[in-house]
Amino acid sequence: MVAVEQILQQAEQRCTNHGSRLTKKRKQVLMGLLLSEKALSAYELIEHCKAEFGESLPPMSMYRILDFLEQEKLVHKLNLSNKYVACSHISCDHDHGAAHFMVCEDCGKVKEVNIKKPVMSELHAAVSESGFKLVSQQLELSCQCNECADRSS
Repeated sequence: MVAVEQILQQAEQRCTNHGSRLTKKRKQVLMGLLLSEKALSAYELIEHCKAEFGESLPPMSMYRILDFLEQEKLVHKLNLSNKYVACSHISCDHDHGAAHFMVCEDCGKVKEVNIKKPVMSELHAAVSESGFKLVSQQLELSCQCNECADRSS
């Protein structure tokens, strides 16, 4: 796994290429998500920044930071839980398409995965055949990670 500092440098370069800046506070929020294996809410990130960096951010500022990071494709918002995760493809130079996530129901661990195009095509066809229009391709799969499954056995 690429070191967090290296990922932050690549994220900073991505922002610069887009004509924006990865400020100190934005970097701190992104670092919190990179170091966490689970999705975090805006309020959990506020607590993280306060504990780790002594930064007291109001909720509105945190939401603005998260919106910025999401627009720069550095984080993803999990719609079902209203939490955020760092994109696992920050270090990549190519587009990975729609984001798909496995979320452990027990511990909250999140893993970003790629679903093959034929499977997504079948899903699009099923949606269309059912008389619906797909609004978002992001999938959030409720799962149980191996560690939690082993504990419950």
